[in-house]
Amino acid sequence: MALPDFPATIWLLVLLLLPLAVLIIKNKINLSGRKNSNLQQIPPPGPPKLPILGNLYQLGALPHQSLWRFANKYGPVMQFHFGRMPAVIISSPKAAQEVMKVHDLDTCSRPSLVGTRRLTYNYLDVGFSPYGDNWRFMRKMIILELFSVKRVKAFRFVREEEVGLLIDSISEISASGSTFDLTEKCFSLTANITFRMSFGFNYHGSDFDKGRFHEVIHEAQVVMGTISGEECFPRPFGWIVDKFNGHQARIERVFHELDTFYRHVIDEHHKPGREEAEEDMIDVMLAIEKEQFQLHGRKSKFRRENIKAVFLNLFLGGIDTAALTVTWAMAELLANPRLMKKAQDEVRVIVGEKGRVTEDDLENLEYMKLVIKETLRLHPPAPLLLPREASSHLKISGYDIAPKTMIYVNAWGMGRDPNYWKNADKFMPERFADSSLDFRGHDFEYLPFGAGRRICPGINMGIISVEIALANLLYCFDWKLPNGMKPQDITMEEKTGASLSVSRKEPLILVPVNWLNK
Repeated sequence: MALPDFPATIWLLVLLLLPLAVLIIKNKINLSGRKNSNLQQIPPPGPPKLPILGNLYQLGALPHQSLWRFANKYGPVMQFHFGRMPAVIISSPKAAQEVMKVHDLDTCSRPSLVGTRRLTYNYLDVGFSPYGDNWRFMRKMIILELFSVKRVKAFRFVREEEVGLLIDSISEISASGSTFDLTEKCFSLTANITFRMSFGFNYHGSDFDKGRFHEVIHEAQVVMGTISGEECFPRPFGWIVDKFNGHQARIERVFHELDTFYRHVIDEHHKPGREEAEEDMIDVMLAIEKEQFQLHGRKSKFRRENIKAVFLNLFLGGIDTAALTVTWAMAELLANPRLMKKAQDEVRVIVGEKGRVTEDDLENLEYMKLVIKETLRLHPPAPLLLPREASSHLKISGYDIAPKTMIYVNAWGMGRDPNYWKNADKFMPERFADSSLDFRGHDFEYLPFGAGRRICPGINMGIISVEIALANLLYCFDWKLPNGMKPQDITMEEKTGASLSVSRKEPLILVPVNWLNK
């Protein structure tokens, strides 16, 4: 979630139209005020807002950080206006528990936003669709058919093969004494794993433009993570803003590029005489589509557009999340050589001289699991959990929340709250050693994957990909920093800009040294 990317000319246009818009909104407020004059409600506190803009101008380039600073001043339940859109920012475990457990049913829907609506084929997916019959059906199907324990185990060979190819490519770099960007390597790894699980193929050695695919996925992240002018400002001003700043065009471009890709891979699976391979996710979903059509005909709840919408969830949740977690973990360990040595010693003692870490070894890598937990605390995949929407009037911590209010939970802020975490900004995997805290939504001070009905359904698939990749990077290589850099020179600054997830500001450039060849 981020401030709309408006050039100076757009802000000038907004200001020129401000007087007329003020009159329109003032009239609406007066009418609304008369209707609700007998109601005494207590709204959450929040920073002062401007007419039309609300609090947009205060959001900053890293919204989760800006909102955390405001929460320290105004409290853990804070009102914030994105133009005309009211929102509540949740920044404490107690308030998060009220939202995601006590009032989960009343807050588990999603707001209707321009970018998400288009890219999900009018909410035929799981992650962004509003609560209702379609969402319940889709979530049940996803959990049972795509993310079950059986399915996760079935794709073990894919993960191990792709990690093996990653290690081989880094070994070649090591032999030449060159540097490389670990961030890009991790993205390619998780993209290949996701491709093979989803479509039965990867793009090794093919003419597939993986560079452009990376760009499209990034643009999809931007589209899904940006609040548009249409949502912020009254009509037709919001539409004009989106038209002039190119947001509408970007949405359509991303949609058509992704839709073309979806149609291509689906058509490939329908080709007669297609070479038999291991069953992939598209095979599973095409079988469900056929079964549902046979049962319900044109009233089927699962159509071709559902398959495409689920792919978007797989791309956004399966590629970026795992890649960024591995990259952040490596950056934190490189900045703390003592912790890096401890993690490497563990995996090398347990695995011995086998040459590679397999998934059979993972359950014994207790310290590495602590490293991953601590990484998710400081660098959650989505710093602001995907927005919920209040479906009815409710009270959170004594404050009144109106229907249709967006609710953001600041997982990044709560993971760094000194009231709950000792040395909150310090990377200390040991803090989880004697703790029962986990990331499965039971502990509201630690919510990297959300909680309640909207908890991420692909946790098991994502975590095991992170574990097998990180374990092999720790086992197979020692790591040097280029150009005389020292561990204390590694920055944990975040990249600014609109996106659902947050990456490092600087690429992680490293020199690998093959440990097995020493």
